Amino acid sequence: MEVFLMIKNSNTFKTMVALLCSFGLAACSTVDTGEESSAASTSANDDLPYIGILQLTSHPALDAISEGVIDQLEKAGYIDGETAVIDLQNGQGDQSNLQSMTERFLANEADILVGIATPAAQTLANATQEIPIILGAVTDPIAANLVDSLETPGKNITGVSDKIPVEAQFDLIKELLPDIKTIGFLYSSSEDNSLSSAIEAEKVANSLGIEVITKTITSANDVTQTAESLAKEVDAIWVPLDNTVATSTATLISIADAHSIPVFPSVDTMVEEGGLATVGLNQYNIGIQTGEVTVAVLEGEDPSQYAIQSPNETETILNLEKALQLNIEVPDSIKDTAIIME
Repeated sequence: MEVFLMIKNSNTFKTMVALLCSFGLAACSTVDTGEESSAASTSANDDLPYIGILQLTSHPALDAISEGVIDQLEKAGYIDGETAVIDLQNGQGDQSNLQSMTERFLANEADILVGIATPAAQTLANATQEIPIILGAVTDPIAANLVDSLETPGKNITGVSDKIPVEAQFDLIKELLPDIKTIGFLYSSSEDNSLSSAIEAEKVANSLGIEVITKTITSANDVTQTAESLAKEVDAIWVPLDNTVATSTATLISIADAHSIPVFPSVDTMVEEGGLATVGLNQYNIGIQTGEVTVAVLEGEDPSQYAIQSPNETETILNLEKALQLNIEVPDSIKDTAIIME
């Protein structure tokens, strides 16, 4: 036994293991060489806080939020592989993936969970009422049945709402298109956050004398046909914070361009991808805020009593090249204050 222990603590042991593995003589997967596993492994270091981050899918807006969360965690001293285990999982829009990734977090006895987008947060909430859950990019936490109230969530959940400034968005639309008569709403029927925003937006549009024509989709595969149909009926298209549509931004913009109508999205990244303009939220900054709340709860704040945070600020974002392409005259008052993306 003493000889074995001496060998195990030396490079000779690793060499012996490699040789045994090559001849199938050792159960290599269970041999402990004393080397730490990476944060991407399925087991956490018990000495470090385990932070599970569940992102619904991949598109620039959600990617920016996750980046902001991790950057803020690192700024606060929670560095992956050094002072924390940060396990970022991406469900790629598949509910079964979200479920299995959530089970992974629970099996690893996560200390805290972060849900990026409403469906991801809902999956986490359905799985545990004990582990603190931080919301990132959840438009309406009450309608999504995640919290009792914004001021006092009342459960193991708090975080950041990305509720969009609908009135400011439609004031901008009216300023850029003073003669607009009809606007199309395009969003996924399965996303609670989209429905909540669309209900509010329709009231605002109607108050401005704009007729709303709504078409919903069930998956990204529906975007081409639905957008083509909608573009033929309206003067412009508005998109709420909708992850399904966001994954098909290029397709939507291409169809709208073919009909020479603008798209007004709700996030900065979609303007950069070809939308005309928005008064929206900086997704990276939402990630930073989400990271700040995560740190606060890690360090002792009670999520049930920690108020849901709102975005710190909004930005007017303009794609001037798109305006020129569509022959839309942009008032100097907008140019002077907007963030210009060309």
